[in-house]
Amino acid sequence: MASQSRSSASSSSSNITGSRASTSRNQGDVPGTVRSLLLSTKQLQDLLKQWSLGQATEGQVSDAYVQIGQDFNNTIRAFAYHQIDLSDIHSIPGELRVPLEQCLGEDPSPEVLQNYMPQVKQVLYKLLRGLQARQDAWRAAGGRMPSDTR
Repeated sequence: MASQSRSSASSSSSNITGSRASTSRNQGDVPGTVRSLLLSTKQLQDLLKQWSLGQATEGQVSDAYVQIGQDFNNTIRAFAYHQIDLSDIHSIPGELRVPLEQCLGEDPSPEVLQNYMPQVKQVLYKLLRGLQARQDAWRAAGGRMPSDTR
């Protein structure tokens, strides 16, 4: 991915990022980290569409990918706190990087996005399914924050 500075990110993107950072501070906050991760994936898809129309930069898309990586790592740590293994989806960020790099390597257009979006969505679907598969394990672990006193 292009290594452009975070300053190229839109202000709305940085506001979302800032608000998500506070939800993921608690390392065992599975709902908060998953919520942040899902918001990051939606942000990426929105920015890709904007990029294809010339309304977002490659740097903004790249920053959204970096945010997904951070939120993904927070999610992995939150599940690990509850001793729930997510090793089968550890490859997701790398898998997502491939179609993003290929897409961003071309000139922005709706046609280019149409060519790569199915691959992006397939990786994001794999992520979602992997998280959904852990719902029962999360509930079995008590489905609560470490500081909860229920």
